[in-house]
Amino acid sequence: MNRRLLILAALCGLLAPPLVSSAAEAKVYKIGVTPGVHEQTMEFVKPLLAKKGIEIEIVSFSDYVLPNQAVNDGDLDMNAFQHKPYFDNQVKDRGYKLVSAGTNFLAPMGIYSKKIKSLDELKKGDSVGIPNDPTNGGRALLLLQKHGLIKLDGANILTPGVPDIAANPRGIKIVELDAAQMPRALEDLAAGAVNTNYAVQAGFLPTRDAVVLEAADSPYVNIFAVRAADKDAPWVKEIVSTYQSEPVRQFILKEFKGSLVPAF
Repeated sequence: MNRRLLILAALCGLLAPPLVSSAAEAKVYKIGVTPGVHEQTMEFVKPLLAKKGIEIEIVSFSDYVLPNQAVNDGDLDMNAFQHKPYFDNQVKDRGYKLVSAGTNFLAPMGIYSKKIKSLDELKKGDSVGIPNDPTNGGRALLLLQKHGLIKLDGANILTPGVPDIAANPRGIKIVELDAAQMPRALEDLAAGAVNTNYAVQAGFLPTRDAVVLEAADSPYVNIFAVRAADKDAPWVKEIVSTYQSEPVRQFILKEFKGSLVPAF
């Protein structure tokens, strides 16, 4: 073989793709969750996906803002931590190129207290905590309205704010706090609206410990969020369909004792 052919062969060797199996380079899909029910359920799903050759890494976040930003920026592939109204609000306000890839479960918000057993016990001037983000805060206000503590003006159906309170016959004081801090704040509040994931993380069993819970027909069903470009990707469909399977349904019903409602 002459020198020219040797050089050409060497170049071809450098440019040719390595003979490595695709399995050795299998992608690990990063899924963002919040602590509590979302993380626990995804941990149950993880080995089910592994049996299908899909590996996931579960990344836990302590707030509601970063998981969407991380998916949008490409640091995560998917998240499963939020309800649809919150997601819609985030996409609208922040311009994220994200879409819903399906539903997982309804996690009813509850009013919790370490001081009262019934909302009838609330007195004038008592402090009631609600989450300080617009959608979960609005969700809490709607729950308070449903149980007669306040009356809203009705302008914002799913996302009312404190300024939308038209009547407060009990004279309660609404305190806006970070959702993750609400269980701890119950030491100082008369009552507080707590998302189920944080309630479970704090050791509460919602069906046993909540003073009141949202009804099962709540519009605040939780979803999977992905980048719009990935919506129809096979891996997205596989993760969602595995999550939306009978073994996972039975896990949710048994593990959380009715506190979560499968939405599939």
